[in-house]
This record gives sequence, structure tokens and C-alpha cells, in this order.
Amino acid sequence: MRKIMLLALALATPLLDSCKKNDTTTAEITGKWYRRSQFEGLARSGAVSFVIAGKAYVALGTDGTDRYRDLWEFTPATGTWRQRADFPGQGRFYAVAFAAGGKGYVGTGYNGTDRLADFYEFDPAANQWRRRADFGGSARYAAVAFGLEGKGYVATGYDGNYKKDLWQYDPAADAWTQKPSFGGNKRLGAVSFVAAGQGYVATGLDNGSYQTDVWSYNPATETWTERRKLEGTATNGDGNDFGALPRAYAVAFGGADATTAYVALGATDAGPRADCYAYSATADTWTKKTDFAGTARTGAAGFDVNGQGFIALGTNSNQRFDDVWELRADEK
Repeated sequence: MRKIMLLALALATPLLDSCKKNDTTTAEITGKWYRRSQFEGLARSGAVSFVIAGKAYVALGTDGTDRYRDLWEFTPATGTWRQRADFPGQGRFYAVAFAAGGKGYVGTGYNGTDRLADFYEFDPAANQWRRRADFGGSARYAAVAFGLEGKGYVATGYDGNYKKDLWQYDPAADAWTQKPSFGGNKRLGAVSFVAAGQGYVATGLDNGSYQTDVWSYNPATETWTERRKLEGTATNGDGNDFGALPRAYAVAFGGADATTAYVALGATDAGPRADCYAYSATADTWTKKTDFAGTARTGAAGFDVNGQGFIALGTNSNQRFDDVWELRADEK
């Protein structure tokens, strides 16, 4: 009888160990970063980007002294860059950009002396710029912008004061219309992205306070809704406790489906960050991804082309960068 009991205990021990492991094991953090074709222009931070027909466009920015006007086109399928027509306005950084109706739109920003409100349209087929109606709000920099349903939207920023207003641009009418103000606090250096047919604004800096809140804007109802903050415990069962994650001057880009987006990098008073998180608009949850493989930085450019996310440029205060990285979010 004693031998039988010992055998039963021996057989049960692996099962008990297995149960214990399952209780404490967390899901593996996924995502691999791959270095891609280096940006062909000069290293910089505070650039803008927009995407049209499978190509990304990166423009403007600063090296800390000069304010750039050049525009570069990136084709991920071939890994090639080519220079396009220079931006016709003043060189600047921390401007905004969005795409609508097959055209790119760039405006606002800071030229080192003045805050700006001018806006320009880029036609990639003709490789031409033309000036359009000035931004409807006050001259500012470090605002956010997104394109949605053929319209452009610009919100928040700094005009000498922190802002929370929202403006819609209609390319067909070349006109700006003020919409209901952003639902969170005033701020600059936030990020924006589009997911599940709505525009999102998140993070940023308000009077010295770094933000973690996330809001979505529904253009059909013209309403803002607060979503899950970029902080706390992931709620999708992966067990990753990542605490409060405030930041400003981060990047955001879309994912392989229309309901996923990513927020990465940025900085707080403690310095630049390298972490990256995925947001599910359908589940309203955040999931930690593998940290950015390049140098931690702020003021980078983020964009997605055909569902693939990229981060380029930026600064860590000591130097500016000209590297380009691609995130394959589901790879282990």
C-alpha cells in the first residue's frame, strides 16, 4: 500500500507543478524590430510624415540649428528613398501633417522664432506643392493631426498657451471648421492615430504634467469618448503590469488591421523612452510589445504603410538620428 501511495504522489507532483506554473506564467511579449533603409536626408527631429498609395513621405524637422524644407518619399517594398519637391513654406519643426483624397497636407509648426499657421498641399503625382487656406485656429506648434473620411483634423498644440481646440479641414472647399474641443486637458506633444473609424489623441504635456489619457473622436456624432489610459495592468490576460506610462513627443502608427495602433518612444523629465505598446480599439486594451531596438528617443516620425509600422529619425538630446526601423508586431 505504501508503494502505491508513493507512486500516486510521484505522478501527481508534475500535475501540481504544472498548475502552479500556469497560475504564474505570463504571455510572451511579442514584436521584433528590423533596421531598414537609412533615411537619405540629414539626421533630424521634429519632422512630419504622411502616407499615400503605399509610400511614406517625410519632411521638415531640425538638427537643432537649421530648419529643413526638404521632402523625401520612402517605398518600403523596395527600401528606397527619393527626394521630392521642397516644401514651399519656411523651414520648421513640430508641424503637423495628414493625408486626404490622395494628397498630403502640411502646416503649422515653429521656425525657431515664430509659431506658424500656414498650410500647404502636396500632390505626389505632379510632385507639386500649393498653398492652401491658413489653419483656422491660432498659429502653433506641437499639435496633432489625422486624416479621416476625406477630411483632415488638427487639435491641441501650443500658441503661447496650451490648446485643446479641434479643427476640421475640407480639401474640396479649402476651408476650416471648428469642431467640439478635445475632451482631455490642454496639451502639446501628444500623439494621434486612426483606429476603427475614429481619430484618437493620447499622451502629451500639459503645464509640466505628462499625460496618459486616451480619447477617441467620432466624426459622425462629433463627440469625444475617453478610452483606457496608457497605464496600469493590461486587461487582455497577458499579465503584464506596466504601471503609469506618461510621455510627450512620442510616435503613433497603425497596425495590420484597422482596429490596432501602436504608441512608442517619447520622453519625460527622466529622459527619452524606448518602450512600445499596442492598442486594440475593439477591446479598449493596451498590450506591451518588445522595446524599440534603436536608441531611446523623442521627436521621431512614425508611420504605417500597408499595415506595417515604421519609426524614423528623432533625438536623444545628445544627437539626432537618421535610422529607420520596422516593427513586426506579432513575431517572437
